[in-house]
Amino acid sequence: MLFSSLTFIFIFLPVVILLYYIVKPAYRNAVLLFASLLFYSWGEPIYVSLMLISIIFNYFFGLYLKKFANQRTTKLVLILCIIFNLSFLGFYKYINFVLVNYNLIMGFFEIPAVKLLNLTLPIGISFYTFQAMSYVIDVYRGETRVNKSILNIGLYITFFPQLIAGPIVRYHDIATQIDSRPGFNNEKFKSGIRRFIIGLSKKVLIANTMAEVADGVFSSSPDWISSGAAWIGIIAYTLQIYYDFSGYSCMAIGLARMFGFELLENFNYPYISSSIKEFWRRWHISLSSWFRDYLYIPLGGNRSGIFRKYMNQITVFILCGFWHGASWTFLFWGIYHGLFLTFENISFIKKVKSKIPSFVNHFYALLVIMIGWVFFRSDNFTYSSKYLFKMFSFSGISIPPDMDLSVKTWVICFLAIIGATPFLSFIHSKLRINKSLLSLSIDLILILFFILDVMMLSSSAYNPFIYFRF
Repeated sequence: MLFSSLTFIFIFLPVVILLYYIVKPAYRNAVLLFASLLFYSWGEPIYVSLMLISIIFNYFFGLYLKKFANQRTTKLVLILCIIFNLSFLGFYKYINFVLVNYNLIMGFFEIPAVKLLNLTLPIGISFYTFQAMSYVIDVYRGETRVNKSILNIGLYITFFPQLIAGPIVRYHDIATQIDSRPGFNNEKFKSGIRRFIIGLSKKVLIANTMAEVADGVFSSSPDWISSGAAWIGIIAYTLQIYYDFSGYSCMAIGLARMFGFELLENFNYPYISSSIKEFWRRWHISLSSWFRDYLYIPLGGNRSGIFRKYMNQITVFILCGFWHGASWTFLFWGIYHGLFLTFENISFIKKVKSKIPSFVNHFYALLVIMIGWVFFRSDNFTYSSKYLFKMFSFSGISIPPDMDLSVKTWVICFLAIIGATPFLSFIHSKLRINKSLLSLSIDLILILFFILDVMMLSSSAYNPFIYFRF
């Protein structure tokens, strides 16, 4: 079930909110847990069993860490926890990738191919696996306490607002909220509704519109498109993936507020970055910080010399790329970002970047990011290399006749570019009008956006979501 579906907006969500607030506070976590499992099982009920197994095993891993005081024993439990969680993720996400490459290699020796498994990737498994692991790791480190309620651990892992696409929530950030929350708070509830509508509008009005343009270009052979069309395609995809993912994060934060939770922000205008390092401080913040705290720092971080630091960075980004999908293009995308991050850490490059105008640094970062998105979007290196060649061959600006570039599309693209910067927040902070009038005006605008969202969802079946692939 998608947040941006009429079933979720007009049936599932109102029913869950009603049940949540009419039951006694002691039963509200149970309502949310049941609703979360129902939400997940809506599209693929068979994989709910995987989630329940994850809840049970990670619950007991946490209890065992509390029970054993011996350091060797606790370390063994932690290792078993990591192996267990990564085995589930690795099997469902990467087994066919391994088999495809095995068959490719064995084909050179005329060894019969191994049949691929008939598997579909469980939705959200990359996100809830990382969350479950972070709980047990934090218990091991003593950074959070063990929760003896399996219901509460289940809610933490399955909480439906952030189950499918994050943000990846750390247990210690939400532990007290899971144990107890205030009752209905009118202002917080209204804030949640506003935030949900903003996220919904990002997804439906902007991301879906940009997706149609991007899909129209990337579904064509690079041999048959012009340089102008190639640039339009990657600009559209650059906007699509930002508004698609940040829109979902925005909806997740809004939904959580409706139930009394406060989740951390996941995006902070990443496209205004002047370096790749800054980009990763602003893009998918919960994933970046997860890799930093649970992989980069344990590997040694920057504590063991410059060479080790660079190797740790590249290792993290290799795994970050592979986390996004079982494909060599995703792996390369991670290496690509890791190499640029290392490049920016060279003293000479730091000095050069500090002396050139800021707009040049912004242009450099955005260009690197967009080139990276070509690999991210492409299914193979042949396509991505041809696409990049077409972008930089400047062979023409002709637009395919079947590409829908209406006035509406151009207007949404312009608004999307503006919205990807802090410009609107800056204008909002400078307005000198009555706060009540300003709040009313914003609410009316959001109501209008919500009506437009519903109209678009009602009139079109086109509603893709990029991160379902991950």
